[in-house]
Amino acid sequence: MNDSASLPSPRLLAAIRGPADVKALAPEQLPQLAQEIREELVAVTAKNGGHIGPNLGVVELTVALHRVFDSPEDQFVFDVAHQGYVHKLLTGRGGDFFRKLRQSGGASGFLYRSESAHDPFGAGHAGTALSAALGMATARDLNGTDEHVVAVCGDAAFTCGVTLEALNNVVSSTKRLIVILNDNEWSIAKNVGAISSYLNRISTSRTYNKLHHDVEAFFKSFPAGVEMNRVYTKWKRETKDFFVESSLFEKFGLRYLGPVDGHDFDALRKNLEFAKHCDVPVLVHVLTKKGKGLEAAIAHPEKFHGASPFDPETGESKKAAPGTPPNLQDVFGQALTRFARANPKIIGITGAMPSGTGLSHLAAGVPKQFFDVGIAEEHAVLFAAGLATKGFRPVCAIYSTFLQRAYDQVIHDVALQNLPVTFCMDRAGLSPNDGPTHHGLFDLAYLRCVPNATVMQPKDEDELVDMLHTSLQLPGPGFIRYPRGAGTGVPIKEQPATLAVGHAEVLREGSNIMIWALGAMVQDALKLAERLSTEEHLSVGVVNARFVKPLDRALLLSHAACIPLLVTMEDHVLAGGFGSAVIEALQDAECPAAVERVGWPDKFVEHGSNVETLRAAYGLSPDDIHRRVLARWRNLHPQQVSADV
Repeated sequence: MNDSASLPSPRLLAAIRGPADVKALAPEQLPQLAQEIREELVAVTAKNGGHIGPNLGVVELTVALHRVFDSPEDQFVFDVAHQGYVHKLLTGRGGDFFRKLRQSGGASGFLYRSESAHDPFGAGHAGTALSAALGMATARDLNGTDEHVVAVCGDAAFTCGVTLEALNNVVSSTKRLIVILNDNEWSIAKNVGAISSYLNRISTSRTYNKLHHDVEAFFKSFPAGVEMNRVYTKWKRETKDFFVESSLFEKFGLRYLGPVDGHDFDALRKNLEFAKHCDVPVLVHVLTKKGKGLEAAIAHPEKFHGASPFDPETGESKKAAPGTPPNLQDVFGQALTRFARANPKIIGITGAMPSGTGLSHLAAGVPKQFFDVGIAEEHAVLFAAGLATKGFRPVCAIYSTFLQRAYDQVIHDVALQNLPVTFCMDRAGLSPNDGPTHHGLFDLAYLRCVPNATVMQPKDEDELVDMLHTSLQLPGPGFIRYPRGAGTGVPIKEQPATLAVGHAEVLREGSNIMIWALGAMVQDALKLAERLSTEEHLSVGVVNARFVKPLDRALLLSHAACIPLLVTMEDHVLAGGFGSAVIEALQDAECPAAVERVGWPDKFVEHGSNVETLRAAYGLSPDDIHRRVLARWRNLHPQQVSADV
């Protein structure tokens, strides 16, 4: 049966081909449209997985935006596009395209300029919308055009330093910008910190809201009420809250509206229309319910922020096949919890990702040694550096692509001072459904050049525990990268081993070809070696490289001296990666060995249904790699090919 055929067939939603169709609906039809959108969101994400919770919460808000503004002339910048699915459905990307969400040939899980004219700016990391929208609004002013620019920001985005930097520059850059603060009290996990507490206070303070409403209504009741209210707003800001306390945002020069019920179409329309006609930057504080319309998502907002496929009736995730090994992030989290119980100096740090990184195990088991700093990777790394100066052993669990955001702190504050901070980098390699913003294909390149760094990748879950144990004993920074998903199923030793830093592991000897493989590619290398041995009668060895920095130069040079072809395999871009490290080591030793590098090309890899699909699309399937290595061998030994013939 066709999967698409089993999904609901919405009545109003099926007729939506673009924002004009949304505008054409009568107000009394909007609740029905909202219900149909929610049904479609649940049906599609139950099948494909995806960011269901955030999108269920912004249905009415997104519909209201498209009724008040004119996309793509007016431009919406979503932060972080976790809540962009509804926007896709309303801008001509419904039907089968949306029903292939996060799959090959279907809609991306984020917003991309290349996907639609209605996506003026793309992003997959939080906190970027306000800066980007401010740049777009300033460009509009310089161009002399009059379109509206609307930044739709989640409340957790305001814990990002870059958002606060943008907020500080709004009034000095433009006089017309609309900021929607989508306040649902959650990022991925529950929001933390002073900003979260502040938003909760202003969203629940009846006195604050009533005073503002009554004073504004009083001024607006006069014939020149709008102008008088503008004078009142300016006076209130300049007299330092003498009459009615300003919001934090008004102190930055933005006109504050709200809080507004994010599920009330009439309230949304009135406030958005008002914001549309303001001649000062405006922030509209909208209160939404994350997961609205799906009880399981409301009850478990962290799980349903970015859910795997689930049963839409019960909310239960589809169970892994019996015997499936544990996910690597759980192996890491459980091991760290065990180590932390034995050593109170071990501290786990995450940036709003306790479950995704596995640190939820530490939070439950040893809560005093766990810190969630919110979406603030730069602070997480600096915070860890400070802890390290006092004799602690901090462990920063941050996704590979998210650590890019803290690169200066890695170099300037950790590596330069040679502080013993361990970085555990999940999602190294492909994160297939999420696409290019989440593929961890660049970390080796950006870490190999950093002095004092020790960079490693395990071949399986047992070696991951060994590497964590080893890194916690290093005198300086250690970086452990590993992919998303399940391990290989090997048992984990009761007592971890301390690995010899910079030493690789020979898994299989060979005299014709030696494959140096890294991490997840080790299993592929073993299968390739067996196939070349069985089908081509070649002697092929395999090395588990383990360490990219320092590289096992002694073993590498010994192989280069007597083995005709070296092959490197890595789940990383070729530029600056593990294969590059091998070639550089050989070049430094003036060793003219033949090397065939296998890795990702110099491209941003799109989203896809799974790792296998994407590897096949880029010539990295097992068959492709076999043909490539064999062709290189035959090119080096044409006489052997002739003899075989």
